Amino acid sequence: MKVDAVVLKRTFDLHKEEYEEAALRALNSGWYILGKEMLEFEKQFAEWTGRKYCVALNSGTDALILAFRALGIGPGDEVIVPANTYIASVIGITENGATPVFVDADDHMEIDADQIEGKITSRTKAVLPVHLYGQPSRMDIITELADKYNLKIVEDCAQCHGSTFKGKKTGTFGTLGCFSFYPTKPLGAFGDAGAIVTDDEELAEKLRMLRFYGSKVKYHNEIKGVNSRMDEIQAAILQVGLQYLDAGNEERRRQANLYKAGIVNNKVVIPPTYADVYHVYHLFPVLVENREAFQSYLKENGINTQVHYPIPPYVAECYKEWGYNWSDFPNAEKYAKQEVSLPIYCGMPDEEIKYVIEVINNY
Repeated sequence: MKVDAVVLKRTFDLHKEEYEEAALRALNSGWYILGKEMLEFEKQFAEWTGRKYCVALNSGTDALILAFRALGIGPGDEVIVPANTYIASVIGITENGATPVFVDADDHMEIDADQIEGKITSRTKAVLPVHLYGQPSRMDIITELADKYNLKIVEDCAQCHGSTFKGKKTGTFGTLGCFSFYPTKPLGAFGDAGAIVTDDEELAEKLRMLRFYGSKVKYHNEIKGVNSRMDEIQAAILQVGLQYLDAGNEERRRQANLYKAGIVNNKVVIPPTYADVYHVYHLFPVLVENREAFQSYLKENGINTQVHYPIPPYVAECYKEWGYNWSDFPNAEKYAKQEVSLPIYCGMPDEEIKYVIEVINNY
């Protein structure tokens, strides 16, 4: 049997006619940028998250960059960020000239909230919790620290659409919640797309200006902005996906439970989940000491897997001037060298999940 890490065509086929109808509706409108489809998606997504405003953008990376820009965070400022994250989280900080201050991961593969306070200085302006794999960070501790030290919280929600911490949705704890709609995400577009949600009307207006060359009215450029606009086709498609997002989260949780109940091999470790969270399993990570041998074994048996993420940003070549060593953040190093993401997505047949379990148990 052949099992791919993700098959987006299967996810598309679940609601094929509705996606096609939405795309054609946008095409037939004759209006393709900053139109009715984007405005409608902004309204729907804000309502779904429980926030007052949504600003639709070109990508999740742009969401992070513009979030810090809107908050006025720049050169001389510091932002606390997990050491084990995708580089886009850090780009959001460095593109504004600010400095990322890394905190190691805990045994749940999230930022170790107990280590954050020791990294706060007079230059710290914000905390960027990244809700990795679909699990929320420990937002009770993070919000308490933010209140204590007057820090902004910018949430990286790229992998956790719909996850909750103690009943509260991710994206609603911070001043700003940043979302990616990359095609593989729980709510995925058919191209790049992103958004920021907030309850702050002034910030929402500033973000709308930033995405449109710094203007409210064309050619009246009031601030220095960029071009980061969600196109009408993606907005129409995302409206369809949003209708099925909650059901999709439940489906991946069901698939994850099959893995958790079925995998019984002490060489393959399933990281724990926090109590009081709703994990949406954007990914299903496991830890294996000899990752290369494990992935090769799976591939020989027709199973393709992925790694998230093999090179943590603190040792990325583009940031080598920082001078970090791998061992500076032991858990981040461990996860970078041991993590394997098993196939999980809406539309994946149960027989493929059962086959993956069988092969893993024979490893």
